[in-house]
Amino acid sequence: MKTSSLIVLLALAAAPLPAFADGDPVAGAKAFKACQACHIATEAKNKVGPHLQGVVGRPVASIADYKYSPAMTEFGAGKVWDEALLSEYLKAPKAVVKGTKMAYAGVKKDEDLANIIAYLKDPAAGGQ
Repeated sequence: MKTSSLIVLLALAAAPLPAFADGDPVAGAKAFKACQACHIATEAKNKVGPHLQGVVGRPVASIADYKYSPAMTEFGAGKVWDEALLSEYLKAPKAVVKGTKMAYAGVKKDEDLANIIAYLKDPAAGGQ
């Protein structure tokens, strides 16, 4: 009886948590507040940085009325912002794109990163 309880407990502990693995857009909206000084995700309006509305699936450096750094334009050639590329870039922007204008050092916590990306995929789901 104890062995079967232990097996069930281990199976439950090993099961993935979908909200954490996929990110939580509501928590992402809160984490995105660190980005709001320069970016907006709920409308196509540039600030200091380009707007991030619809960024997931969008070609890199593709907002026509935003002046990207030459480094970002070169980096973006032929690339699309998918979850993997956003994750890599948002962890350490200056390491990924040397010469980027982005001043932010990067998202340190993997949970915040997953949540921000979930929010960027659908800012309306983040309660905005």
